[in-house]
Amino acid sequence: MKPDSVFKKAFNRTLQLLDEGAVDISATSENALRARIGVSRTTVRKVLGELQARGIMRISEDGATVGRNILKSDYFPDLETTSKRQHVEEQFMEWMLRGDTQPGTLINELQLARQFGVATNGVREFLIRFSRFGLIEKKQNSGWLFKGFTEAFALELFEIRVMFELRSAHLFAELPDDSPLWGELADLKTEHQRLLREIGGRFHDFSRLDNRLHRLINRAAPNRFIDDFYDVITLIFHYHYQWNKKDELQRNEAAIREHLAYIDALLSGDTHEIERTCLRHMTSARTTLVRSIQVAA
Repeated sequence: MKPDSVFKKAFNRTLQLLDEGAVDISATSENALRARIGVSRTTVRKVLGELQARGIMRISEDGATVGRNILKSDYFPDLETTSKRQHVEEQFMEWMLRGDTQPGTLINELQLARQFGVATNGVREFLIRFSRFGLIEKKQNSGWLFKGFTEAFALELFEIRVMFELRSAHLFAELPDDSPLWGELADLKTEHQRLLREIGGRFHDFSRLDNRLHRLINRAAPNRFIDDFYDVITLIFHYHYQWNKKDELQRNEAAIREHLAYIDALLSGDTHEIERTCLRHMTSARTTLVRSIQVAA
């Protein structure tokens, strides 16, 4: 990550929690906040120091109290809170989604690097990483070609995804009560609820939220091979299927409701309900994916 990106990400997360009323700065200990945002004690102290320096938090003999209101300008930009690799991946996915990219599209490294605000080698590394799955191909003297994929390829990939997801979901339910992942899951629930209320104008934003939820669940069982596999999962399941624009708003709204049921099951720790809601969402995703491939074919 870039210098101080861990601190900046923790600071943004703390601002969000304060703004939503999910944390009471006057009643929350340093230790509790550290566990909630999942960072070191040193980083938490730096976050608290910054809150005080900006006047968002005040310290007196009676302890910490809320200072001024939080402004949008208080948040660090996304580019400063993510790694170069993550930034390029997110920008590439957004480019595909917003640009309605189709199989056969030529990809220009230099053009994307300028658009994403990164060096060309960052874009090239990303494309090389994906090329091994056969979805992107280097064309001599003409950049890269996005090839798309077949229904058989997608269904094979989906079968592996279900196995990984179920394994991680069950392990997530077994996390200790003080795991910071519980706080992140609760925050994601709040973001899902907000998106559901604003779905009419923000339904495209579901893809990023979808990706965040499934990656969070898989963090319950860290595995380098699963993490690598999820790069291609992100490309296919969270973006590619949206090439089928028919009923996209309705599909995303239904998926948000499935996510909320899945999140509630995880929070409850009920393994039967976790498996039921997970498989229900996976089945819907599979149906959507297959339809999108048939439309694009």
